Amino acid sequence: MKNYKILLSLLMAGSVLSCKKAEKDAETQEAVVEQSTVQVPQFNPDSAFTYVAKQVAFGPRVPGTKAQTQCAQWLSAKLKGLGWEVYEQRFDAKLYSGKVVPGINIVASYKPEAEKRILLASHWDSRPISDQDESVKDQAIDGANDGASGVGVLLEVARNLVQDSVNVGVDIVFFDVEDWGAPDTFEGKVDLEYGGYCLGSDYWSKNPHKKPYTAFYGILLDMVGAANAQFFHEQYSSTVAPSILAKVWDTASRLGYGNLFINSAGGAITDDHVPVIKNLGIPMIDIIDYRMKGAGTGDFFPHWHTTSDKLENIDKNTLKAVGQTLLHVIYHE
Repeated sequence: MKNYKILLSLLMAGSVLSCKKAEKDAETQEAVVEQSTVQVPQFNPDSAFTYVAKQVAFGPRVPGTKAQTQCAQWLSAKLKGLGWEVYEQRFDAKLYSGKVVPGINIVASYKPEAEKRILLASHWDSRPISDQDESVKDQAIDGANDGASGVGVLLEVARNLVQDSVNVGVDIVFFDVEDWGAPDTFEGKVDLEYGGYCLGSDYWSKNPHKKPYTAFYGILLDMVGAANAQFFHEQYSSTVAPSILAKVWDTASRLGYGNLFINSAGGAITDDHVPVIKNLGIPMIDIIDYRMKGAGTGDFFPHWHTTSDKLENIDKNTLKAVGQTLLHVIYHE
């Protein structure tokens, strides 16, 4: 009798599982049909590359320089020209050295009246020192990948959204003063929470352009233009927003970009998503080029924080993979 009861239980469980599987298969089929009816625009990598080139042409976008002022004006004008509601958030940023520089966060909103919102972000400043360069250590870098690439992708996303309407509201934030953190050679005491990095995102997340501000989730882009990029599951992202991370990586894989979006654990990166998570409680993931070497170690792209972070090293295929993935994620909300 005991064996019978066990067998009966297994049969009943199998029946339930079969029903659940059938229901899941039906849901999957419905999702496939729904996806097939959604017309997602084609991301134009040439356009995104042009946006990257425009930023680099201003010179290093270091806070407190003419290039910062000019690029900020261009970014705001570009977004306004695309029909987005734009707000410039100016603030004073105290650096690890004690010096204070002017920061400009640029916030753009599409369908500001929509209740459900998605937050997209990237930093637009470039590092004032080439501390990872083998020879030149104190030169401001172009930041073609580290800064400009994410902005270029998001500008092209912004251009697409106004041409083909979506059902959700979208906010794009270009953070300033992200990349003025203390170099490894700094011998003084650094009292800032993120080692002097992420100053713009920390300020905005404590002083959002609209209060209260919330978003369904957020996606940060950082260093998304190098050839042979590798986007692993960043650990903070995996912890606070595993379902969003899975959605993005699954979408990338379905589109044929699994060679870039690696479905495996990566390192924990202190980046602009961390202050947003901490201060606003928004589940936010980071798409960042960090190439794992095994045993929990890795490196950023080869030209990181060097004078070689130039336009010539930007790969349109990588821009396309990231941008097309983002568009599919947004249009299927």
